Amino acid sequence: MKGPLFYSKILLFGEYGIIKDSKGLSIPYNFFKGALKVSDNPDEQAIESNKSLADFTNYLENVQDEKIVEFDLKRLKNDVASGMYFDSSIPQGYGVGSSGALVAAIYDKYATDKITVLENLTRDKLLRLKEIFGLMESFFHGSSSGLDPLNSYLSLPILINSKDNIEPAGIPSQSVDHKKGAVFLLDSGIVGETAPMVSIFMESMKQEGFRSMLKNQFVKHTDACVDDFLKGDIKSLFSNIKQLSNVVLDNFKPMIPKQFHALWKNGIETNDYYLKLCGSGGGGYILGFTQDFNKAQTALKDYKLEVVYNF
Repeated sequence: MKGPLFYSKILLFGEYGIIKDSKGLSIPYNFFKGALKVSDNPDEQAIESNKSLADFTNYLENVQDEKIVEFDLKRLKNDVASGMYFDSSIPQGYGVGSSGALVAAIYDKYATDKITVLENLTRDKLLRLKEIFGLMESFFHGSSSGLDPLNSYLSLPILINSKDNIEPAGIPSQSVDHKKGAVFLLDSGIVGETAPMVSIFMESMKQEGFRSMLKNQFVKHTDACVDDFLKGDIKSLFSNIKQLSNVVLDNFKPMIPKQFHALWKNGIETNDYYLKLCGSGGGGYILGFTQDFNKAQTALKDYKLEVVYNF
């Protein structure tokens, strides 16, 4: 048995902000992927994944009690009992949606009345999927917007206008010819944990000053970045990303691993690249934007960079 592939995702814009109704833009990232499998001689990773799936299956019984989704639990339990696991190249704790891909794979295979990718995806259907996925993914993070699994399930860029207004998005097509600019991933070499980062954020939200910064600076620049990116207005985009990178460095220090503070600041000062959080931060990947990838590569020569999108 081998199920269909589900891909990782990258939230280009909107991390933390979407909790407070900023815009967001999420794109599938096909470099990493996962599928449900059963193997005759599972390795240690497969055994670990199978154990986690058994716990997840128990959790899904409670999700089903919420009456918004039904699973073929009998079949799921049988498959887990025969050793099913999630075979994935998506790194965990890296902000690229490892649990999202797993949730999408389980929904796709075991939801009995599922909304399929092929039908006309109305806003109501998208919101219903997002709600179902949020409930399912909460098993892994304590709380989830449901966006990562949605992106993985649909394999389409998703534009988040607000909490209850999401739609598939057309993003400007990229051609590699004559394009020097890029969005890239920088590997921090540290595994991040989502739950503690979200707790720090929620704690900060209790302060009036932080709330006002979020609304008047963070959300403002995030929304502008989404608009600029979709319109293909590169000049304005980079001006807004620079400001966003600055706001994050000043106000989200706990989410940026200490050894990257100077690197972050250096990008803003030299304009060779701008860094921002990829997912909740605390490790994993850091997202970078540059108008000249060669310059960024030289400046960041000690780090492993992966290009995600070319300008």
